[in-house]
Order: sequence, then C-alpha cells, then structure tokens
Amino acid sequence: MDATTAPHRIPVEMPRYGEHHHIFEMMQIMLQELLIHQPKEPIQFMLEHLERDNDMVPRIFILGPPASGKTTIAMWLCKHLNASLITAENLIWNKLSGLAIKALQIYEKEEAIPDFLLLKLLLERMSKEECISKGWILDGIPETREQALMIQTSGISPRHVVVLTAPDTVLIERNLGKRIDPSNGEVYHTTFDWPSEPEVQNRLKVPLGISEEETVKRLMEYHRNITRILPSYPKILKIISSDQPCVDVFYQALTYVQSQHRSNAPFTPKILLCGPTGSGKSLQAALLAQKYGIINVCCGQLLKECVASNSRIGELIQPYFQKKMQVPDQIIIKVLSSRLKKQDCICYGWVLHGFPQDLDQATLLNSAGLMPNRVFFLNVPYDSVIERLTLRRTDPTTGERYHLMYKPPPTMEIQERLMQHPGDTEEKVKVKIDFFYRNSSLLEDFFDNVIYVNGDQDPYTVFEYIESGIIMPLPTKVSQ
Repeated sequence: MDATTAPHRIPVEMPRYGEHHHIFEMMQIMLQELLIHQPKEPIQFMLEHLERDNDMVPRIFILGPPASGKTTIAMWLCKHLNASLITAENLIWNKLSGLAIKALQIYEKEEAIPDFLLLKLLLERMSKEECISKGWILDGIPETREQALMIQTSGISPRHVVVLTAPDTVLIERNLGKRIDPSNGEVYHTTFDWPSEPEVQNRLKVPLGISEEETVKRLMEYHRNITRILPSYPKILKIISSDQPCVDVFYQALTYVQSQHRSNAPFTPKILLCGPTGSGKSLQAALLAQKYGIINVCCGQLLKECVASNSRIGELIQPYFQKKMQVPDQIIIKVLSSRLKKQDCICYGWVLHGFPQDLDQATLLNSAGLMPNRVFFLNVPYDSVIERLTLRRTDPTTGERYHLMYKPPPTMEIQERLMQHPGDTEEKVKVKIDFFYRNSSLLEDFFDNVIYVNGDQDPYTVFEYIESGIIMPLPTKVSQ
C-alpha cells in the first residue's frame, strides 16, 4: 500500500474477514507470547502456538483474604469451565513429582516454601497437557508482590484476575466455622453450608490456623501484600464483594471470566438495530451517531430524501409513496448500497435501522456485501409498545410533540388542539408489531452473534448495554 496516498481505500472484505476469524486478537496474543518467551526459532514457536489452538482457554487467578470463599469459587469455576484447579496444596502433594516431594518436606517442617521452588512447581504443572488444552485456575497465588513479578517474568500471564473482598469481621466469623472433608477436600461451614449426610458430618475436621488470633494475623498480612499485587494486573482485574450469597459471587465471577478483553484491533462499526415499532431504534441510533461520529442511516428517511432530491431513483420510488405501497426490495437495496458505500460510511462506520424487516431483505443485504458486524435486537413488551405509540400527540400549531403519559401538554388549550398521527392508532400499531414478530425469529437465525437488549427501560441504560456490545469483541463460537 502506498504510504503517500490518503485516505487508504482498504477493501471491505479485509476487516470483515479479520474480525470474523479473530485475526487481530490472534496476532496480538502471538506477539505477546513471542516477547515473553523470546524463542530462538520464532517461526517454529508460532507454528506450535497455532497448532495448540488454546488462545481462548481459561487462565484465571482467584485471589482474596482468608475465608472469602475463593477456593469454593475456584472449584465451581473449574467444574463449569472444565479447567484444571491449581492450589499450593495440590502442587506439593503431587507424589509423582520430585520437586513436589522436596516442597512437601519443607512444608511438613512448618516452613514457607521458597518462591523459586513454588515457581518451578507452577511451571511443571502448567506444562501438563490438561492445563495447556483446557486451561487453568490458580487459587490463592500469588501471595506477595515478589511472587507476582516472578510469575510474570516466567511467562505465566492470566487473562482474568478475580479478587474477592469482604469486611474483616465477616471473614473472622466465617473462618471460625470452617470445616474440611479430608476425603475430597470439600470445604463446609457450620452455619452457612453444613452437609446433610451424617456420614460426611462425622468425618469433617477443623482445619489448622482458623482461630481468631491466627485469622487476624493472616488478614493483616494479606492486606499488606494485596495492595502491592493488584498494580501488576491493571486491565484484567475484577473486584467482587464476597459478602453476599455464594451463588451470586460465582455468577458474577463466571460472567467476568467468560468475557473477552477489548483488543487493539482496528474496528469500523457497522451496526444494525432491530426491534418492533416503538422499541427506540431511532433514539439509540441518534445517540450512537452523536457519541461515536458514525453515520445514522434510517431506511425510511433515506427513501424520502431520494424522492425529495428528484433523482432518477427517487422518481421510481415516488409512485409507491403516493399509493402508500411498499417500495420493492430491489429498489431499497440500491438506495442503501449507494449510501453505505460512500466514503463517510466506509471511514466512520454506520448504524442502520428500518431495514431489513424479513429474511428476504436480510439476504439481499448480505448479497450486496453490506452485512453488519454488530446486530442488536431491542426487546420491548407488547403492552409497552402500545402505550408508547398510541399516546403520542402532535401540536399542529407549533409542531411540538407530546406524550399523554410521559410528556403531557402544559395547558388545556394545547391539549384540545393536539392531533394523533394516523399511523399511531392501536389497530395499525398492532399490525406493525405482529409483522415484526412473524419475521423476527428468521432474522435472528440469519445473523451471527445477535445481542439481545431489554428495550423496556431508561433509554440511556439501553444505550449503555448497546455501547458495551459494540466496544467489546464478539465471543468466539466453540464447535462442540
């Protein structure tokens, strides 16, 4: 590409292919691995990296103070994600490892395992096939800033770090009631999680180091270290309060670790907003265009502009407008294609609403090479749409728009002269809603990675959900 010419006209197929196959994220991860490991044979290293195909497997640190529930959350995440759980305990109790036997001898003398030995145990475990292919969750490590730096320099880099927090008084109370099942390592609590089976109850044991004095000492040490650990993971950190039901903590952690971090990949938004009439598509498109500078393309407005411009294609559209008939899809797609292929849409991106409304129109959009890279369906209950539209009114004198419930006219004089648009009658609104829902399921199946948004809430809350769906990468589809 000639660096002296601008703007560069990059074929639309290139970014579309790159995002669909996650090429940018793949290259970013590969470059990161090259810089960390600095292999003597970088080409061979990259080939082996691609063959492993494990860029999206879990690599998670779970940190938190004593009794915060990090071990329970880590175990639940492992079961849900099918990843390997790594703790300091299961590292040193590995009878098949010479390093583990050496570490166990130190541990049995009630001495702290040296950081260099702990790191070797970690590297040994993470080199196993199960960790490479399925990923891993590291529970309670690192405990100090020095361990965090050693782990980073050795090439162990998590994708997500979850830190649990709770008041010290709550943690002390929890710790005093903790019990452990020696047969499988399951953790129970005398108040919050007591097993129902008498057999399990009888074999539970009080773990060492859970007295109030020992717990306070461990909490002080934790607080002293955690403030120095957290700066090591500024962009991949999620702090979750564990002073709530364990199930809620788990689902918050699960939602976070299943998310993908925003990459540095170039991205031109091509957004499609779908939803029944009255779902707020026009408002959300205007908000997106205002904040991000993308082009707001309303299909209906575009057709009206063509007619008003007296262009050749506008002359074809005008008879359909006069007879209040549906404009043929082939004409609509020509108008849309002409607009979306202009330089401003190519450079800044676009947000489209009002088209497609059925599967045939979606197929035409695809054939024209105008497929969106973000598709949002705004879901609004039937009754809410009826309420939104049938109560709209317009002042014929001033042109001001009102809503009898949300924005009533200020005086009785204005209210008496208000008029309702013919298309806002309940009968016509119902016809439009029914038409959308007859075709919505086929549209949802046609587009990949559809994002559903609850449109029956504050418009700016809806906008925040749409915004998060735009700036974050789409999830990778895993073939079963």
